[in-house]
Amino acid sequence: MIPNSLEVGGLQWRTARRSANNGACVEVAPTAGTLLVRDSQDQAGPVVAYAGTTWRAFLIEAKQGQFDLDRL
Repeated sequence: MIPNSLEVGGLQWRTARRSANNGACVEVAPTAGTLLVRDSQDQAGPVVAYAGTTWRAFLIEAKQGQFDLDRL
């Protein structure tokens, strides 16, 4: 989680281009060296911060299917 002192309202939040627009989405916002993630339906709720390298590793593994249900 990120500290409460970080102002997240003025950031450029975006959802995935391939989002199904069914409400089960997350939004991301890049900041200096980190990527912030929040629930698109609870924009005032919790925000999780990931180091840029951690987020890139997650994306690589997701594209490789590492998190597909049939592989878990």
